[in-house]
Amino acid sequence: MNQVTIRIPTPLRSHTGGLDEVVVEASTVREALDALGRRHQGVLEQVLDQHGKVRRFINVYLGDRNISALAGVETPLHESNLVISIVPAVAGGRG
Repeated sequence: MNQVTIRIPTPLRSHTGGLDEVVVEASTVREALDALGRRHQGVLEQVLDQHGKVRRFINVYLGDRNISALAGVETPLHESNLVISIVPAVAGGRG
């Protein structure tokens, strides 16, 4: 198991008591997110859907790589990349 820092975006901080980072022990991204969900009620439902997949308008990064380009939530955590960032997708356009 590795110590992992999960960066929490502003919209989800109401579930973490205002914390912008949470440190957990895990060996995969899924284990890290599950640990976050056990510690902070309601946050996991905002990140994962009922099938355990990352929601459509949420991106999860391991270091600077989107986990969708890796092994998804089953991506293993190695000692060199121990920061997970949860990033809500931002819609934009011309006004």
